[in-house]
Amino acid sequence: MDRRSLLTVATGAVGAVAASQAPAGATLPAHPGPGRRPVTAFNVISDIQGDLRDLGVALDDMRRTNPASSGLAVAGDITPRGYDAEYAAVAAELKRHSHPRTVAWAIGNHEFYVPKWRDPETLAQDTWPNGTTEDSLFRSFYRFAGRGSVRAEHSFGGVPVLSIGTEKYMHYHDPKLWDEVWIGEAQFAWLEERLAYWARRRKPVMVVTHHPLPNTVSGSHNRLYSRDYLQADRLLGILGRHRDVFLFCGHTHWDLALSDWYVRRVVPGTANPEGFSVVNTGAVQTGYTDDGKGGEVTVPGTFNQGLQVEVFHDRVVVRARDFAAGAWLKQITVPLSTWI
Repeated sequence: MDRRSLLTVATGAVGAVAASQAPAGATLPAHPGPGRRPVTAFNVISDIQGDLRDLGVALDDMRRTNPASSGLAVAGDITPRGYDAEYAAVAAELKRHSHPRTVAWAIGNHEFYVPKWRDPETLAQDTWPNGTTEDSLFRSFYRFAGRGSVRAEHSFGGVPVLSIGTEKYMHYHDPKLWDEVWIGEAQFAWLEERLAYWARRRKPVMVVTHHPLPNTVSGSHNRLYSRDYLQADRLLGILGRHRDVFLFCGHTHWDLALSDWYVRRVVPGTANPEGFSVVNTGAVQTGYTDDGKGGEVTVPGTFNQGLQVEVFHDRVVVRARDFAAGAWLKQITVPLSTWI
């Protein structure tokens, strides 16, 4: 069970590559890097969880900093609980603000929390699932996202964006499990095929998922998040073959000011000693950081963070943004192995 659910309505190495990172507090240029403008630029956020006010602030800020954004990726926890009315409220808030036409939604664990409630006003975890079926939760997400599966592919200005996620809410299948991610054979085969397809066409690929993979970005070394994936090794083995894959993940809400907000994950046995990129997406609703004791603590003050991603012919620049303060936090420049 998510450790904040009541408070709010494999083996491998992390390696370094030839990438440059600007520290927090640095003055960042409007368009980093010399010469050419990006081929495309888009935004990534996660963990809205009912915080519609901060979602509006984020959308307005993204409009100012990236008015020609080719897309918006949302890395899960779109709603606080997964009720249809909560999805409708997110859709209504989007309509009140300018935003990219193309939105790539990934499913999160909070999309499965309706069964913890007898009705929208009455928490009743002792009688879970309170008449709610697993299928109904997926159908609510599909209606909102406008598709019939968890996985999806979008194009942000010609750059492929793949959304992946769990295909089971595990507490329906094993009473000892709750929010763990289970991926089926068809989704694994699809992901492998699409990554290979775009690699042959010399394109970087953006993959959006809710949960962080173990031993990657902020929080993923913490006991709270070390076992989120039931098939972590298999997923790592697929992603780890491709140097120009960028995996964006949320769920932890951990602060983008932390040094491991971006890492390269090297997966032994994949014939890719430079690994692939993994990026924390921050959160729209409430921030957390390491408490130094194997847990986490709330970041004080207003918290509302996300990313702006700029794809050039020879590199990708990922910029961490504080939407509330209207300020850049840091950026990373990652060379591409091929020119696009």
